[in-house]
Amino acid sequence: MKARIIAALLAGGASTLPMSAFAQSTTDANSAPATPDQAAPAATSGIAGEGEIIVTAQRRAESILRVPIAISAIGGDTLSSKGITNSASLATAVPNLQVSSPYGSTQPNFSLRGISVANEYNSNQASPIGVYVDDIYLASRTAHGMGLFDMERVEVLRGPQGTLFGRNTTGGAINFITKTPTLRGNQGYGEVGYGNFNTFTAQAAVEATMVQDELGVRIAGNYAKGDGQIQNVYPGGRDANSQDTLQGRLTLRMRPGNGPLDIKLKVYGGRDRGSQAAVQGLQPYRSGLDFFQVNENRIGLNKTEAYGASATIAYSFSPALTFTSITSRDGGKQNLQQAADGSPLDVLDINWQSKFQQFSEEARLNYDAGKLKLVGGGFYGWDETITDNTFNIGQAIAPTINGGFFQHYRQVRRSYAIFAQGDYALTPKLTLTLGARYTWDRSQYRDGYAYLFAGDIGGTQTPLATTVPCPTVPGTCAYNAAARYQLDGRNNALTGRVSLGYTFDNGTLVYASYNRGYRSGAFNGGGYTSSAGINYIEPERVNAYEVGLKGRYFGNALTLSMAGFYYDYRNQQVQDTRPGPVSYLVNAPKAEVYGAEGEARLRVGPGLVLNLAAGYLHATYKELTLQSTNLAGNDLPFAPRFTAQAGADVTVFRNGSTGLIVSPNVAYFSRQYFSPFNAVNAVGTAQRNSELQQEGYAKVNLTAALTIDRFTIKAFANNLLNARTYAYGLDLRGAGFPYNFLVPAMPRTYGASIRVGF
Repeated sequence: MKARIIAALLAGGASTLPMSAFAQSTTDANSAPATPDQAAPAATSGIAGEGEIIVTAQRRAESILRVPIAISAIGGDTLSSKGITNSASLATAVPNLQVSSPYGSTQPNFSLRGISVANEYNSNQASPIGVYVDDIYLASRTAHGMGLFDMERVEVLRGPQGTLFGRNTTGGAINFITKTPTLRGNQGYGEVGYGNFNTFTAQAAVEATMVQDELGVRIAGNYAKGDGQIQNVYPGGRDANSQDTLQGRLTLRMRPGNGPLDIKLKVYGGRDRGSQAAVQGLQPYRSGLDFFQVNENRIGLNKTEAYGASATIAYSFSPALTFTSITSRDGGKQNLQQAADGSPLDVLDINWQSKFQQFSEEARLNYDAGKLKLVGGGFYGWDETITDNTFNIGQAIAPTINGGFFQHYRQVRRSYAIFAQGDYALTPKLTLTLGARYTWDRSQYRDGYAYLFAGDIGGTQTPLATTVPCPTVPGTCAYNAAARYQLDGRNNALTGRVSLGYTFDNGTLVYASYNRGYRSGAFNGGGYTSSAGINYIEPERVNAYEVGLKGRYFGNALTLSMAGFYYDYRNQQVQDTRPGPVSYLVNAPKAEVYGAEGEARLRVGPGLVLNLAAGYLHATYKELTLQSTNLAGNDLPFAPRFTAQAGADVTVFRNGSTGLIVSPNVAYFSRQYFSPFNAVNAVGTAQRNSELQQEGYAKVNLTAALTIDRFTIKAFANNLLNARTYAYGLDLRGAGFPYNFLVPAMPRTYGASIRVGF
């Protein structure tokens, strides 16, 4: 049955998606390879240049058309032309990808083919879409909302990646690959820009080669500052969704004697001080307001920091055998001040505070000789999150008495894994891939306590009652300053991959694969009104079946990639709010996901390139009960049935190194729900879950770039037609508040920049 569904979807996709967007990346001869002896073919250059796309999705450098995985590879130039300036904007370029967050661009929730964190919003949870920077796993979701600057490319791998990438990749993986020194000459660029909302941007990179082919350094930085994009009509109030970002990165590369040893040392740091995302809450205070306006007395700041250092060391023992070690140490913190009621009243004001740090080490061997290509190794990861959250709930405790809840806990996770994957050429055209990974995960919840307090926002807190540890409703356990709650969690998992790929004489690759994905068990970070809800739940598991094809046609004018898939998805981790109110983290027993997607790039002529993409997705719960309500048959959150992107690169004129390119693009998303309830209300509640959705919409972006020798002048407009859409929604009526929490997406932005290369 599953095979028939996939075959039908792929056949249907072949007729309905003849051309879909296949993001093109020009590659540098030294930036793409995973090992020093694997040089990528150089791409042709020029104003409308195109070249071979080299990816490292299988931990080695190879053409994207030879990899039997559904991948979108977006080059640095394409990111710029599509107006993608941070990770939250990726959904406009990748089919079946959604990006949402209650905090604006901070702590984004990635959803690939319907798999996401659903209605979970706590910072201690791991994303089911693994996020990597230069092959380094980022455990903290706070670090995922990065600005994209001086990038080589972004690789988005759809489907479970539990073999080579590991745990927490039930939906896929996103690998952000930065530019590194080429060890060939000196180069760089500088760029400044200005846009509406008084937005100033600056970006620069400098690369110096001290010893040709042996020693080089690259330094890059990014800055953005702008006024709030959502107007606050409250007298003297701060506008929402402002920008204030500063990032820097330094990479040192050494190849002593231009020999077999290749060392890359990187340090980075960044901070963000933008204002919080706008919230539409209490409806009486929406009267007379535009969609992009709020009336809020306490618009807060999203203060985040991230920093780290890494060492990537590769040594080629021979042309066939290479050893690679990747060691990293990262850290950061968040202090999100969120007025969550969207009104001039103090109904719900939250201060989300967390500090995080992590260490990881991966060591692997790559073997490539004759019919066999093999990669295997081991991984160790450690991460810690310390959380101190404050929930001010106005006078909900008693008339004339302000108060709320304070919550503290420390979470530590350790992960150990061994893995191996091999590709064996059964014939010159037929390749079998077998891979397996075994993971041991150990987690600790320590120093947990929470209490009910009296006190004003930002003022002195007078504890009234302990709520953690306390198994009953708030106010029923006497305050005990020494009381602590702790819990341990552990699970092991075997994941793997089986794939069979056949390459035809014309270069077309067709493949069929089975992948098993796994997301580790988790503690409920939302348990602060009672310890009854603080538990460790089962890991998520996905059995995924996929068929696909890739190739180039009509003299390489058309590049096409398509896939059909079926998932058996078990134990998605979702939040359930019960009387008390107590938030429980629970497993959704079973869901079914299937669909199809396609990407294409068509070179119509020397001056016109079309990029098209489309995806169909059917993602529903087969078994799920929340708040004693049967939700079987409901759609998974952030899983629109249809997505599509279309764009063009139009070369208006070109004369040597001078030319003008205009690049319009449009992205369409059908209706999506923000909650597993969809439009269903739990019996006996005041819920209005029909509010927690976004109807179908399209957004239009436009860029124009004029290049004159070393200078490029670019104008852009994002959300050109000023579409009014929601990016996120959360049920607060189920928790006893008289409104739901809705976050509007960005309005139209536009501006211009000038860039000089050297």
